[in-house]
Amino acid sequence: MKKTLLITLALALPLTASYGQKIEKVPFGDFENWTVRYIKESSIIGGETKVNYVIAPTDTIRQNAPYNYSKTIWGSSNAYAVVMGVTKVTCSVTPDKGPTGRCAKLENTMVSVKAAGMISVNVLATGAIYWGKMLEPITSTNNPMTFLDWGIPFTKRPVAVIVDFKAYLPNTGKIKKGNKDIDGYDPEQIMFILQNRSKDAGGKTHVTRVGTAVHRIEKSTDGWVRNFRIPVIYGDATKDKAYKSYMNLMPKNTAPMPEEAWGNPDTPVTHAYFSCSSGTQSDLSGAVGNILWIDNVRLEY
Repeated sequence: MKKTLLITLALALPLTASYGQKIEKVPFGDFENWTVRYIKESSIIGGETKVNYVIAPTDTIRQNAPYNYSKTIWGSSNAYAVVMGVTKVTCSVTPDKGPTGRCAKLENTMVSVKAAGMISVNVLATGAIYWGKMLEPITSTNNPMTFLDWGIPFTKRPVAVIVDFKAYLPNTGKIKKGNKDIDGYDPEQIMFILQNRSKDAGGKTHVTRVGTAVHRIEKSTDGWVRNFRIPVIYGDATKDKAYKSYMNLMPKNTAPMPEEAWGNPDTPVTHAYFSCSSGTQSDLSGAVGNILWIDNVRLEY
């Protein structure tokens, strides 16, 4: 199925921009299609049926079961969790009105779960979409990265990623961490990276960064920013004049599959990872109220 998704991405409908380069649409990157999930939470926390969304072919699912991601390349922070036998739904990514139809709305939201004598959770969920999948059901909040499968098979070498976006950041100077308000700042982010993944004789996977395109959004925008272009830096991004510290390799505490080294500009690409998030804080913390709208994800060659 991964091979099928790779072929689908490679054959995405090409467009021609006014200045002549080739532009490819990303499957479901116009966010017009969503699968709607109806999941019933445990009676001990109210027993309500909650709505959840997946960026995938239009469909409706009424079942307490993990989602089958074989028909889409998109995962998100929306999750179906069963912690200590208690079923809970989180939904921080929803469809919304965009500049050309529907878009994806990503929002930092507080998630509270209390069940006497069993569980007490009060955390901030960052709204995020990414290429990959959520490994449901989530069974713990201790290490969220263990439930994420990031990246898809990919061998092309685009020169940039192009998106439409709109951002709202209250910028109060405070972030939420558990029940506490602490000093902090929580910018939003759009990221596209290319990797080379290989296995050694012992079966261990080694990850090398080949291409880097990252943009931090530090303040609210005045409406939609259309056709925003983020160039891909090939090779060691730290040597490029556009390099920022947040473009660095992803360490173990921020990625399910940490990156070990920078590749050369001509290192073969085996996987791609695209993500957008309404915050960049870790450890289930961030700024309450951050919202990021994303639409029309495309690749330029």
